[in-house]
Amino acid sequence: MLSLIAYCITDELIPKMKNLFINAGLFGVDLCKVSKEKIPEAIGVLSGCVFLVTIFLFIPIVFGNGLMDRGKFPHNEFAELLAALLSICCMLLLGFADDVLNLKWRYKLLLPTIASLPLLVVYYVNFNSTTFIVPIPLRQFFGASINIGFLYYIYMGMLAVFCTNAINILAGINGLEVGQSVIIAISIIIFDIIELRGDQFKAHSFSLHIMIPYLTTTLALLKHNWYPSKVFVGDTFCYVSGMTFAVVAILSHFSKTVLLFFLPQIINFIYSIPQLFHIIPCPRHRLPKYSAETNLLYPKCVAYCILSNKRPKRIR
Repeated sequence: MLSLIAYCITDELIPKMKNLFINAGLFGVDLCKVSKEKIPEAIGVLSGCVFLVTIFLFIPIVFGNGLMDRGKFPHNEFAELLAALLSICCMLLLGFADDVLNLKWRYKLLLPTIASLPLLVVYYVNFNSTTFIVPIPLRQFFGASINIGFLYYIYMGMLAVFCTNAINILAGINGLEVGQSVIIAISIIIFDIIELRGDQFKAHSFSLHIMIPYLTTTLALLKHNWYPSKVFVGDTFCYVSGMTFAVVAILSHFSKTVLLFFLPQIINFIYSIPQLFHIIPCPRHRLPKYSAETNLLYPKCVAYCILSNKRPKRIR
């Protein structure tokens, strides 16, 4: 019920707050449309705030029985939820700062690492399990599990960095950032429901408590970001979404499954490596070029030189 209310609040809040963002200078122009009207940016901060407030209201519902009997209060689960909220709040703040200040890429890689520290500390205190379950096809070579020690914490930190930036890289077209996040969220929710009958009931219940309100607020945002987009979500939404997925992946112990849901983002990241590391030129906006004559989008081309012959080449 709270999640449905969160959807309605987000849906009503976005149109009413549009002019406030435009007046504050947070607006852009849609390069994929003929019209050059001002479109508010960083609207993802609204859905992110409603999402966090909904989780706050969930706390007395989820931990109500423990509040009545302090001797049975689930301190470990409560610490996990607080760490998750802290990490998501950090990325909400840092994402909005990026939308306002236009931070450089080196800071975008550093900030998720710092924001994931509460998750890693709680994981160390509550679990401290660094055993990696080997996929079934590879068990004949490596066994059923591998203990990788401290490298597991490095892996989880890198997972948080990847999730927050992967959605941000695969972006630029109306509804793309929010649409892919909705698909990933639905996939995680279906996986959680299927696994509720297993021995990890608490872990998947925790994931559902996070993902359901996230999905409803994101669907409300998608309604306004779908083509033709009335708002832009900004880096704020990408960071909050990525950290939310990283939270459930780390604290619910199915990081490999989440990476499977991120397969399109992984492919896009690998494809984008030459541009990310400036091996070939990277346009300021990598979205397709709009043609007003045909009303269609075309791949953008850039010129670069190959050292062997110094002749400019065109790539798409």
